[in-house]
Amino acid sequence: MHRILVIGDIHGGLRALHQVLQRAQVSREDTLIFLGDYVDGWSESPQVLDFLIELNQKQSCIFIRGNHDELLLDWLTGNTQNFDETIWYKHGGEATAVAYKTVSEVTKSKHIAFLQNLKDYYLDDHNRLFIHAGFTNLNGVLYEYFPKLFYWDRTLWETALALGESISRDSVFYPKRLKLYHEIYIGHTPVTKIGETTPIHKAGVWNIDTGAAFKGPLTILDIDTKSYWQSESLATLYFNEKGRN
Repeated sequence: MHRILVIGDIHGGLRALHQVLQRAQVSREDTLIFLGDYVDGWSESPQVLDFLIELNQKQSCIFIRGNHDELLLDWLTGNTQNFDETIWYKHGGEATAVAYKTVSEVTKSKHIAFLQNLKDYYLDDHNRLFIHAGFTNLNGVLYEYFPKLFYWDRTLWETALALGESISRDSVFYPKRLKLYHEIYIGHTPVTKIGETTPIHKAGVWNIDTGAAFKGPLTILDIDTKSYWQSESLATLYFNEKGRN
């Protein structure tokens, strides 16, 4: 049966990606929507991109841009005039930089092309929005003045999290941003920050980042049934690495 599956932040954890695709019994009939942050954290960022490029030849995939993907693109293309490599290293970039020491220039070129073609967001026919981080314009993503917020914003999730179900959607005090779309699917801010390791739903926003960059699992969620599958903790799968911990 055809499913639409959304996948949270991978952060270089290819082992977890293999594991969770197997556990979800993903077939070529399924559509896969990746929410971004494919790199930075664990040691297999180049291999993750290789796998995704190949996977895209086999089945329907939608790849959203994450902030770490943009950082890697800047680094690979030498666009580093506004790039603090020290800070990037501290947030998972060091493992990525080390991994790329053994990657050929041909492969780097393929990765650059992949990263350049990532989508800022995806809006489906049912008014469901898939985006890495969020947006700030009260009229929605089509009117956003600052596109980088699509993969850097945290206020959308913070607003949804603070609101929860405490106010009726019909209330004049209900945030307009949260009324625009039937559902919103994001990553970017791990739910482990609030002590959770499963997808969290608040005020129409589904957060699928279950902390794979740190000590949480990688998650796939069926957007129609809300069933989900998870890998083992990435800290277990990469027991001799630190990830972003």
